[in-house]
Amino acid sequence: MQPLADRIRPATLDDFVGQPHLVGEDKPLRRAIEQRHVFSFILWGGPGTGKTSLARIYAHALDAEFHELSAVSAGKDAIRKIVETPSARPRVLFLDEIHRFNKAQQDFLLPYVESGELTLVGATTENPSFEVIAALLSRMRVFVLKEHGPEEMRQIIGRTGVEMDEEAREWLIEMANGDARQVVTMIENTIQLYDQVTVGTLKQAAQSYLRYDKKGEEHYNTISAFIKSMRASQPDAAMYYLARMIESGEDPKFIARRMVIFASEDIGLAVPTALVVANAVFRAVETVGIPEAAINLAHGVAYLANCKKDRSAYNALRAASEDVKKFGNLPIPLQIRNAPTKLMKELKYGENYDPYTDESLLPEKIKGKKYLK
Repeated sequence: MQPLADRIRPATLDDFVGQPHLVGEDKPLRRAIEQRHVFSFILWGGPGTGKTSLARIYAHALDAEFHELSAVSAGKDAIRKIVETPSARPRVLFLDEIHRFNKAQQDFLLPYVESGELTLVGATTENPSFEVIAALLSRMRVFVLKEHGPEEMRQIIGRTGVEMDEEAREWLIEMANGDARQVVTMIENTIQLYDQVTVGTLKQAAQSYLRYDKKGEEHYNTISAFIKSMRASQPDAAMYYLARMIESGEDPKFIARRMVIFASEDIGLAVPTALVVANAVFRAVETVGIPEAAINLAHGVAYLANCKKDRSAYNALRAASEDVKKFGNLPIPLQIRNAPTKLMKELKYGENYDPYTDESLLPEKIKGKKYLK
């Protein structure tokens, strides 16, 4: 049976709920759809905000071939097959999770977008400024989608046609955090298991299908366990939590970024090359992409977990920051101030500067203080 979310998916803008700043009267995306304006764009917003529905409505308005791919599993061959198949109609490619395409894959898309062979509609939950290459981004417009508000969620719940009391409805709205797809899925699963929707049946059903949420407690618990396992030099535990995040669909760049931070925060001066390795892993994730980049992450995790640990640089920064907050902008010693003008030189900026002095160069009030221990 067709999923409930697909059965109630809006077919036109008149049926679409939410995003009034984009599809309200005389708003940019509504005008583009109504005027059948052919252009490539990116829909940036959280899960369940209507990205797929808007892409389908747009393609339908153009009377275009609609091709839907996920960047998690699709590659160059899938795109090549679309453009090499003859068609008299325009082609709209909806690429979900476009941020999962690596640089090489995005470069491959570029000439098709430039030539108009493909009208690309990308969907992403990540900031496209960081995740989409500049050449491709410059040829696309970015529309930012907002989470659904409570009243919009009530409308979406109403469209399911499922009866429930106000308490259950409010529980759903609170739990879903503006994610329409999640709320519809929760309703469907509850009906299948219990035949009625109440707060009690919703909570029972939720235990069987609530997913790893990038903004939820499980996300923070897992990344915390991952970092603490590397800190304790336990590569087996760290590898388990890495696998758990990868299998749950965590953004591999998020994992790699935390490894770069860990290399300086926890390993630091004990093995300075750890930062080089962590940065190489991050770069590999960018260029290779999942699923193969999981091997690069595992390589990095094994290395970092086995490194000796030294937090002295991190602790020094924290101690220095405390003094900055406590004392404010203390006067910098004159001999190490920059002196680009005659007046500054007259005021003795830079006077008697010795690049190899043993004298403390800290401000007078904290002169001689040691942060790096």
